[in-house]
Amino acid sequence: MNLEELFKLHKEQSIEGRYLTLDHIQPLLDKLNTNNQVQIIGKSILDKPIYSYQIGTGETRIYLWSQMHGNESTTTKALFDFINVLNSGSDFAKKLLEKFTFYAIPILNPDGAALYTRENANKIDLNRDSQNLTQPESKVLREVFEKFKPHYCFNLHDQRTIFGAGNTGKPATVSFLAPSYNQEREINENRLKAINVIAGINDTLQQYIPGQVGRFDDSFNINCIGDTFQFLGVPTILFEAGHFPNDYEREITRKFIFFSLISSFELLSENDLVDNRINDYLNISQNKVVFYDFMYKNIKINYDGIEIITNFVAQYKEELIENKIHFNAYIAEVGELENYFGHYEYDAQGAFYSDNHNSFPKVNEKADFYLNKNVKFVNGLIKS
Repeated sequence: MNLEELFKLHKEQSIEGRYLTLDHIQPLLDKLNTNNQVQIIGKSILDKPIYSYQIGTGETRIYLWSQMHGNESTTTKALFDFINVLNSGSDFAKKLLEKFTFYAIPILNPDGAALYTRENANKIDLNRDSQNLTQPESKVLREVFEKFKPHYCFNLHDQRTIFGAGNTGKPATVSFLAPSYNQEREINENRLKAINVIAGINDTLQQYIPGQVGRFDDSFNINCIGDTFQFLGVPTILFEAGHFPNDYEREITRKFIFFSLISSFELLSENDLVDNRINDYLNISQNKVVFYDFMYKNIKINYDGIEIITNFVAQYKEELIENKIHFNAYIAEVGELENYFGHYEYDAQGAFYSDNHNSFPKVNEKADFYLNKNVKFVNGLIKS
């Protein structure tokens, strides 16, 4: 199967970028709702509808949800790309629809999506509410789980640009986790099923983004939804859409999430899973916090009257302004910064730092500065 062609053919062109709300996907849901496949299954804190979409007649039930964190939209885009495949009428689509019944919640947290925040309107992280179930969105997710009785759960998220695949200097463009079901992080039959699927996805992704797949930390937290569902006996897979070089809108990462979804269901539909791939899973590089968006090396600064050579880094803050996400770079840290990388790196070779206020980079200030007073940086990048 040519995944590149499949993506090109079925990419949902009406949605793009990082800011994705109910208003953006409502036309898609309306188009999909030809025979009551789309349902309102609950309401958010601010009384916005939470939608589900169900398709397929197969015995194996698959439960997928995205934007549990409102500002994590990449997997929602890929989910609609995948839904387009399911509605394509192709032989592959027919095979999947005969094998599986898919139940998707495209935006679980519509209030957080509109506000571009991780939390819901009550400032609660829904991924820490799987036991107390204090929020309506959490209750909806759990009620569907109990009613639908899935055989597999797909927990779809984004992760920040700070994560790398181990210490390799490569970003963790896509990361996965088969969550633990107990404090001891043991592997039982259900967790092993999730592990085997991830190992199979990784085989595919290594052909496209070698060394850029990560494995998320598996410390057990029963308050997290993936850990809860794994504890309740359902194989659960966490997807984390991360950074691909120069892809801050995550349109390239979106493609690799799509590849991952297609690979998952191709493996499961053909029952093409090796019995035990624990070692292959553990050989996927551990997700590590090793990146900043910008790294500036060998900068000369004047600090308390002493000239020294140092490094500093800057990080984007994603700020919602007039319904658009703006990436604004702020200085994050100054120092040796050993074992860290920048998605953008600049070697100043001893050039002297200055800005409109200081002769040294100040944490939390905008990354607008000069080197040797003649090279101007605005919002982290050289102004041409």
